[in-house]
Amino acid sequence: QVQLVESGGGLVQAGGSLRLSCAASGRTFSRYTMGWFRQPPGKEREFVAAFRGNGGSLYYRDHADSVKGRFTISRDNAKNTVYLQMNSLKPEDTAVYYCAADGSSRWPLRDEALYAYWGQGTQVTVST
Repeated sequence: QVQLVESGGGLVQAGGSLRLSCAASGRTFSRYTMGWFRQPPGKEREFVAAFRGNGGSLYYRDHADSVKGRFTISRDNAKNTVYLQMNSLKPEDTAVYYCAADGSSRWPLRDEALYAYWGQGTQVTVST
């Protein structure tokens, strides 16, 4: 079992930045694929970013086109934490952001059905 706890959400003006954190329990965190998804008001949940690595120098990162160049996913395996740095925020980034984890080696990373573990979500609101 993996427990995920997100933090760092809040209210920010357009053009501002936030950094979300997701702390994970478990001793094999480095082996997990970690993802961020979001659910805008009245819409379905969508992929934001994912990070797959083996704990070494080899890793794979993916970002949705809508956030590419503005958001960056990263992880600190020593702290069992994955981050989502969000810059140049837009009102359309307003959503509940969820952290997710997967212990398999399946693809594609953008498919939320891949992920077995989910956090409770953190609200991000971007004002105009």
